[in-house]
Amino acid sequence: MKLSQIAVASVSTAPDKTLEEKLAAYSAAGFRRVELQLGQARQWIKQGRRIGELGQLLEGLQLRCIGGFECPIECFSDAGRQRENHKLLVANARLLAELGGGVLVVGTDGPEQNSLAALDTIGKVMGETAERFPESVALAVEFNWSPVVKSLRSAVRVAQAARNSRVGVVFDTAHYHCTSSKLEDIDQVSVPLFKHVHINDMRPKPGEHSNCNADRVLPGSGQGCLDVKGIVRRIERLGYTGYFSLELFNEELWKAPSAKVSGTMYRAMAGLLAGGKRSSM
Repeated sequence: MKLSQIAVASVSTAPDKTLEEKLAAYSAAGFRRVELQLGQARQWIKQGRRIGELGQLLEGLQLRCIGGFECPIECFSDAGRQRENHKLLVANARLLAELGGGVLVVGTDGPEQNSLAALDTIGKVMGETAERFPESVALAVEFNWSPVVKSLRSAVRVAQAARNSRVGVVFDTAHYHCTSSKLEDIDQVSVPLFKHVHINDMRPKPGEHSNCNADRVLPGSGQGCLDVKGIVRRIERLGYTGYFSLELFNEELWKAPSAKVSGTMYRAMAGLLAGGKRSSM
């Protein structure tokens, strides 16, 4: 991992903090790339501002938007609900394109009865939806943010079923720990489909007894049980060259001032760099 691949997801600091406060704290800590919670970004714009003003805010803070998320993609609800959901996803993809972001992260809904065919249906819907996106934006499914896409292997099947090179997979170390996903599933088939990677460590609990959000801790903090560096090295050896975005839902960290916790988060990500040292941009 290189310094230029480090990012932070804006959900990693407390949800009651303003977008301006979060972005300023990330910039001051040393982050130069951010993954946006797009619901908060759209609310910011709705307060009488323009998308261009958000771009100017990011630029002024020397931050670059790399992607974002808001909601799952609906593939099994009624036609009207799907239409509105897909319309929102397309709007979010256009927002990302204007901000320079390249990946829209989604979970999925599911059918009444789980099946392999449901994975293929999700892939087909994702492929069709991505065709409506700006060409610069990919659509990536995050396994375990779904009642049916519950493992890395399931997410790979969805991406393959999409038959669209702009549809892929989000790999998240927390979801990896909490599901049936195995180290050997990170292989020559799955990694080329990775569009984005979320980084976090997990409290030392068996995966089936872990909360995939609340049990996230900082990598390198001594509180976790994952070989985060080893996972990163494996992903990179298999050809991944994209971003590694720190994504936490840690209430203890949320209680700390944004400026302080952002510095702690940056140091945690810098500790994952090749050789464990910071390198120049």
